[in-house]
Order: sequence, then structure tokens, then C-alpha cells
Amino acid sequence: MDFRTLFKISYGMYIVSSKKGEKLNAQLSNTVVQISPEPATMLISISKNNFTHECITESGVFTISIISDQCDMKEIGPFGFRTGRDYDKFASCSYELGKNGAPFIRHKMCGYVECEVVNRVDCCTHTVFIGRITEAEILDPDLQPMTYDFYHKELKGKLSKNATHFHAEEK
Repeated sequence: MDFRTLFKISYGMYIVSSKKGEKLNAQLSNTVVQISPEPATMLISISKNNFTHECITESGVFTISIISDQCDMKEIGPFGFRTGRDYDKFASCSYELGKNGAPFIRHKMCGYVECEVVNRVDCCTHTVFIGRITEAEILDPDLQPMTYDFYHKELKGKLSKNATHFHAEEK
């Protein structure tokens, strides 16, 4: 079986954020999907090892910032590969708090979506959180979303050990 085939599935790149008490956190994600129109519902998959998982579990909310292809690794890098348990991922960027209290980023983002968790599914290493959309805004209609392919090929982004994507190099 050639698991590299899974790299041909199209993905976008997102910053998924939440909160735990007063502490804010976020992470890069490629697993964000709208799953129903009425009510408008999103699905995200988050590693159980990530601090973002703890934040979403405790607060019951998350926000998705849709990364544009105008962002570079300097701008999105702080949201990957380090834990928010002991590192402030928002220290080097400006952000706003959504109506749900979770942060989102405006700079070079296509838009954002705020969600309230309505269900969760245990998927071994990850939890799939299903959220009802409570707010959404297009921030710049001229920007194009960043794809996972662009992230890897153009920005030379790496695959996190906790990513939902298959680790072909390990098989």
C-alpha cells in the first residue's frame, strides 16, 4: 500500500485557538471541515497531547483563523511545534478576542469562524470536536487561503508529530 497517496488529499491551513481560564492558546491545523449548513457546523481534529485540546475541552469553544497564502513561516511558525503550556503563542502577534472569548488573528488572514462545541468523538490519538458556528467574518476578500501543499512546498513547513496527517516516512 502506498500511503503517500494521502498527501494528494487537499487540505487548508488554519490556526485553531481556544482558552483555558485566562490563558489563551492556539495551534496550526490542517483538519478543519464544514460538515453541515443547518445548523452551520464545523469539525476539527486535535491531538490529545496538545494544550489546545485541554483548552477546548475545558472552555467548550474554539476559533478558526483561515491562514492566507500571504503569510510566511515567521508569522505562523509560533503556532506550531511548541507547547502553549509554557510558551505564549500570541506574544509576537496582534489578535482579538471573539465573542466566545477565544482569540483570532486578523493580519493576513482570510477570515475567522467562532464555534461552540456541541459534540466530540474519540479517535484514538485525536479528538474530533464538532462545533456550531456562532460567528464568522471575511477579513480580506482579496486574500486566498493557504493550502497544506503550499505550506510544505513553498514555505518548507514541517509535519508536526501530533498532526492528523499520515507520517509516510515512519512506515
